[in-house]
Amino acid sequence: MMAFNFRKYSLLLIFSIAITLVAAQSKKETKVSEAVEKLKLAMVSGERAALESIAADQLSYGHSGGLVETKAQFVEKIASGQSDFVTIELKNQTIAISGNTAIVRHELHATTNDNNKPGEVHLKIMLVWQKQSKEWKLLARQAVKITP
Repeated sequence: MMAFNFRKYSLLLIFSIAITLVAAQSKKETKVSEAVEKLKLAMVSGERAALESIAADQLSYGHSGGLVETKAQFVEKIASGQSDFVTIELKNQTIAISGNTAIVRHELHATTNDNNKPGEVHLKIMLVWQKQSKEWKLLARQAVKITP
């Protein structure tokens, strides 16, 4: 008769739990990444409904110059074309999740046409996402200028 190898089965159980946690984390990270992409597309399109649907009602949207906007101000500025993103490229993105909160950091490189004035922006961004019901909503954003 074979003896029960407690150590072997304990390690197997720990390994199985670890794999399950990594898979769950990866699924959440994928959903957050998809939300970031929806935000990016909404900012380029300027579609009011898309902007409103991705942002939490409590949004605090901080600009690199110090201006902080509410959800209504953020949506209006982009939907009206006052802040017009022609292209947005995101680089070096990281996602950290704790429960129903996710922190996303990346570089944003964009061409703009604010008030019909072409330009470029290069920023480091921190986004705070919160899972509300079954969707990830943008709760906070802070930008800082990339310094050479």
